[in-house]
Amino acid sequence: KLVSTLLFCCPLRVEMNMLRIASTASRTLCFQRTIPSFITQATARTMSSFPVAASIESKLTEQLQPLHLQVLNESHMHNVPANSETHFKVVIVSDAFDAELKTPLQRHRKVNDILADELQGPVHALSIVAKTPKQWKVMQEKETIIEPSPSCRGGDGSLPPKHK
Repeated sequence: KLVSTLLFCCPLRVEMNMLRIASTASRTLCFQRTIPSFITQATARTMSSFPVAASIESKLTEQLQPLHLQVLNESHMHNVPANSETHFKVVIVSDAFDAELKTPLQRHRKVNDILADELQGPVHALSIVAKTPKQWKVMQEKETIIEPSPSCRGGDGSLPPKHK
């Protein structure tokens, strides 16, 4: 069963934002987003509002049949206009990683190949966490935390100022 989540965080700088693997009574593999209680705003958008994220999810689902897929838009952490789709983190668990794509490098190359059009166009940065079901189960049992990508350090100044 595919557990798929698209998360779009509020355009606030969130230092303590982490992905934590959660255990559930049904042992369903899933992520939960731990966000500090002082954050009261959140923006939720429909898939049509974020076509790049929708394309990423669609392509990875079609080609890798993941057991778990999360597409995180991390653009808000960078010097880009509001609601941009330029920086993503993909968390994917697939049986394909047990079979022919055994090493982390092979998995990352496969994800990059699948998303070649997005990487040639609107996507500036892509962080990939690609696990086998066995690795994912171990991470779940240990309640492993996947750290968020680092916030922007200023870039080269070629992008327009971030909308505040």
